[in-house]
Amino acid sequence: MTPQEILSQYGPREAMEYDVVIVGGGPGGMAAAIRLKQLAAQQGREISVVVLEKGSEPGAHTLSGAVMDPTAITELFPNWRELGAPLNQPVTADQLLVLSEDGIATTPEWLMPDCFHNAGNYVVRLGAVVKWLGEQAEALGVEVFPGFTGAEVLYDAQGAVRGVATGNVGLGKDGQPGDSFQLGMELCGKYTIFAEGARGHLGKQLISRFKLDDGRDPATFALGIKELWEIPADKAQPGLVVHTSGWPITDGSFGGGFLYHLEGNLVTLGYVLGLDYKNPWMSPFEEMQRWKTHHAIRSHIEGGKRIGYGARAINNGGLQSLPKLVFPGGALIGCGAGMMNAARIKGSHAAIKTGMLAAEAAAQALATGRSADELSAYPTAFESSWLHAELMRTRNFKPWFKKGTLVGTMMTGIEQWLMPKLGLKTPPWTLHGDKPDHACLLPADQCQPIVYPKPDGVITFDRLSSVFISSTNHEENQPAHLTLKDAGVPVAVNLAKYAGPEGRYCPAGVYEFVKNDDGADRLQINAQNCVHCKTCDIKDPTQNIVWVTPEGGGGPNYAGM
Repeated sequence: MTPQEILSQYGPREAMEYDVVIVGGGPGGMAAAIRLKQLAAQQGREISVVVLEKGSEPGAHTLSGAVMDPTAITELFPNWRELGAPLNQPVTADQLLVLSEDGIATTPEWLMPDCFHNAGNYVVRLGAVVKWLGEQAEALGVEVFPGFTGAEVLYDAQGAVRGVATGNVGLGKDGQPGDSFQLGMELCGKYTIFAEGARGHLGKQLISRFKLDDGRDPATFALGIKELWEIPADKAQPGLVVHTSGWPITDGSFGGGFLYHLEGNLVTLGYVLGLDYKNPWMSPFEEMQRWKTHHAIRSHIEGGKRIGYGARAINNGGLQSLPKLVFPGGALIGCGAGMMNAARIKGSHAAIKTGMLAAEAAAQALATGRSADELSAYPTAFESSWLHAELMRTRNFKPWFKKGTLVGTMMTGIEQWLMPKLGLKTPPWTLHGDKPDHACLLPADQCQPIVYPKPDGVITFDRLSSVFISSTNHEENQPAHLTLKDAGVPVAVNLAKYAGPEGRYCPAGVYEFVKNDDGADRLQINAQNCVHCKTCDIKDPTQNIVWVTPEGGGGPNYAGM
């Protein structure tokens, strides 16, 4: 039974009407909802707002380093300290290290580029911040629906977005309704704001339908892999922020590590690898595990216990890659629009700011009786904001590194260290790219295979034990949310030409090539393991894998990661 047949037999879907529908309950989505309610209160009127969050609760799917710039949250809640926002640990010191296999070169503080200075920022568990934002939103009257996915964009007769439909529940693996089947519902709004995070499932469709990326550089991404450790009290250095470049990457790929000391004897650390890497033998997960063995990193966590794991794709393309932000009936915000500042390794402040700007544009439109048109005031306000100026300054960070580590390091120094000292706020040149990440892999026979050490179970670990502590779970009897356009491509192309890279780029052990009884190869998809990082949707060289939403509430439960 096709989705259309299901809808025909079990429909019509229940519909709920709102002024604004927000898809995604991360920092951007929650900020948009809160700002709408703040403006409604100031103006003495009602604006009905609903937030859909596919995680089991706000923050369950939120993953970030994270060092948080408080500029935007201070604009949203000037009294956030009094309200109890969990920004508890100010940054106390910055270290920028260049690693070789056995050595460390420490960048003097006076020579550190501006983008690596974090005075005034906070080391946070972003999931906890998002949970707190959800509580503030509900207190203001926002309806928050956790455990509900935005599965389908709804359009009106003129082609404008009129809302979204949530996913059906209770379909069996064969796609047929079971005993517990429930039809999804329609959430309709005068405007719909999409805050799905990097490579949003619905945002990807909207960008294609409305050609929002026409004239823009291809979007580019990195995979961030993160762990949370509890360490001995005598190793704790609350507020210390460490960033690394160099080893274990030796082939010029874009990558680096981060290690942040939280309060409470906790350390959050991880590795970011650009998904434009060329060698199909490379494994981002194993690179991260190997990075931890360097004595500069091991010394912080030795004697401790790993208590959390997660992975998420992040944007790193810069302003040149941002799509048009608005379309009839809606807008893109936060990482769903590509607002991550790769040079600063920060995106939560950008998500909050763009959520506020989109909310202000929507509130203005609603006050004049408008609906389903383009919120042009939002991109106009963005272009005159401090956020746009910030992204303008760092727009060349990733494009320079595409030219090699040496060039990237040198030009980051010029643009982010020398130019500010000369009074130049922004580089006078803009670099452009023309190749998406999935087109960067070389054939396996042109690359050197990489042999990674076996995990020791103390400092380094395997994928499955990592997924276990992410508390990832999906209802087993549901259609796979990792779909193939052509079931023959993984073996005929990906395995034959690229040695099956999906078995290595996935940080959760979702994909593996196995032998049938007749000895033939086939791709096995372990969808239950998926941590919703979106790497496969981005990096698959044939773009044959399509990530769709599973049942709401499935996936990781990061518990304050």
